[in-house]
Amino acid sequence: MVSIGGISEQSQDQSLTRLPVAVDAMGGDNAPASIVAGAKLAVERLGVPVVLVGRPDEIGDTNGIPVISASEVISMHDEPAASVRRKRDSSVVRAAEAVRDGQASSVLSAGNTGAAMAASLLRLGRIRGISRPAIAVPFPVLGSTPTTLLDCGANADCSPEWLVQFAQMGAVYARARFGVERPRVGIMTIGEEAGKGNALVKDTCSLLEETNWTTACGADYVGNLEGRDLMIGAADVIVCDGFTGNIILKSLEGGMDVALNAIRSALRSTPEVSATANLVDPVLAPIYTELDVESRGSAALLGTRGVSMIAHGSATPYGIANAIRTASDMVEVQMVQRIRDMVEQRADSSHDPSIGETIR
Repeated sequence: MVSIGGISEQSQDQSLTRLPVAVDAMGGDNAPASIVAGAKLAVERLGVPVVLVGRPDEIGDTNGIPVISASEVISMHDEPAASVRRKRDSSVVRAAEAVRDGQASSVLSAGNTGAAMAASLLRLGRIRGISRPAIAVPFPVLGSTPTTLLDCGANADCSPEWLVQFAQMGAVYARARFGVERPRVGIMTIGEEAGKGNALVKDTCSLLEETNWTTACGADYVGNLEGRDLMIGAADVIVCDGFTGNIILKSLEGGMDVALNAIRSALRSTPEVSATANLVDPVLAPIYTELDVESRGSAALLGTRGVSMIAHGSATPYGIANAIRTASDMVEVQMVQRIRDMVEQRADSSHDPSIGETIR
């Protein structure tokens, strides 16, 4: 594969038999322009089939990408669950229905995250045996496999049993997406020492330490981890509640963005420094790519009965194209089926703390 503007280019022949990714064209800070431009990049450079969902007159020229018409839009300020129920012809709802109805392989939205999650839950449903879905986000570890953090915002309040399920789904995700044979799983807290953390963390630690939850997902438990461990490869998967995870996600994204912009500015701050920039840029370029949120693709909503992906609201066309690529990758590695298989294997364990959390 060849890297082009942060996007990996591959033969379009690989996508001929795949269903398209249903992309919510109306969701995001720069929709529909950036979404449509990103979809075009995904089709033309990556060979990933796409169907756009939204208002055709606003979407405009798509270079032949098909469009599913949807007359309504759920804004960033709308209440998620109520809007999904009320705006049945909204772009994010119709995109999720395209997956449910077999018209698309996966759904992707850069819009209201809560609405994207609600649409996936109401239209696709949860995998039986999974209590709550979780948003999984890979964080870069320079020169190594990313560390996946979940939940990053789907569930502000969690139970210990849910966090055990997040650990199991995270292990399945790390193996399927990044090829980690036996993922190392830890829990995010305020200290490495035993007993550190709030009530949720302490109760979850007890379950993670005293039960055989690792059997179903083929993981190793590595105990307590701190925020500084997230990007140094201390674990392959780290679990936390969605409130904590979302704060970590946005704090680190903001911090990395400030740092990268500061380095770029410093390299062109004076004529003397600018003269050396051409020597430094080739060395720094791979680091920029690894740390750039645009290159990471989309976050996965794990636990739904169809592949559901969430892109950054302010994503550029390159970010959207990478997000579409990630959605396609999740289909190709059969992520939903892998989680189903894990749940079935988990059911054979009488000591698994998640058994009582099966969705009815």
